[in-house]
Amino acid sequence: MTSAGMMDCKHALEEAGGDFDKAVGIIREKGKLVAAKRADRETSEGAVKARISGNKAILVCLGCETDFVSRNADFQNLADAIADAAIASCPADLEGLKACKMADGFTVEEAVEAQTGKTGEKHVLAYYAYVEAPFVAQYVHTLNGKLGALVGFSKEVPADIAKGVVMQVASMNPVAISAEQCPKEVVEEELKVAVEKTREELVRKAVDAALSKAGINPAHVDSEDHIESNTAKGWITPEQAAQAREIIRTVGEQKAATLPEQMVQNIANGRLQKFFKEQTLEAQEYQMADNHISVKEAIAAADKEAKVLVFKRFSLND
Repeated sequence: MTSAGMMDCKHALEEAGGDFDKAVGIIREKGKLVAAKRADRETSEGAVKARISGNKAILVCLGCETDFVSRNADFQNLADAIADAAIASCPADLEGLKACKMADGFTVEEAVEAQTGKTGEKHVLAYYAYVEAPFVAQYVHTLNGKLGALVGFSKEVPADIAKGVVMQVASMNPVAISAEQCPKEVVEEELKVAVEKTREELVRKAVDAALSKAGINPAHVDSEDHIESNTAKGWITPEQAAQAREIIRTVGEQKAATLPEQMVQNIANGRLQKFFKEQTLEAQEYQMADNHISVKEAIAAADKEAKVLVFKRFSLND
């Protein structure tokens, strides 16, 4: 009933004076104690499970410390049982899942604690997601069971498209469905990085041109460490090293102060559009086609009215 080892059950019964129910409670408490002792341990292994029931789907991950435990039949059975409990109740969040009842009457949280007590290894509910849409698709990577995804569509789509898009989410890990749905903070950070990178490249280009004009190889003086090491090797003279430092300082400062702001913004916006194309689902190149079409185009080719409403993804390897 508890999946605990024979000797653990024997000792619990002895401690409980033969009281069966009390012994079960002792075993459960042992799981809590082990979990508390190992609370600071990393759980980088585990099993990802997905379930679909009608227009609802769940994705859950039971985590553990080692691959050896994750491949154990008891662990996999528990992960499956948790997924079954999740799809039966469709709780809104992880805390709701912990309170769901299992087939044996215990909660999911209690079942995880019991498994922790049995193996002596930390077990956690590492992830949970719930999706509801007119049509849903799921995918779990069959080779290692540590990567999974859900996609909710606005209407039913052909099976090959549903499978292709959910596998796209799993493999390409988009940040949003489209550029318009990208989180504001992500867009702001990407634009900030793009502006800084653009400024650095334009300044570097001007400095490299000035160095080349002075007869100094820019690659020999692209950092202070390189300047010192290449001077020691005799690839540049001490005079050239001093001249390079002066060019880098003066030309760099001058160029940075006179960069055309509009040009910087235009280049940075181009970088941002490239980010959207690579990192948003609809704009990504569809991996299941060989004609370089986007995911949005692939869906439209199957059904012009269909679109992705939501997706969820989790990987233990990220």
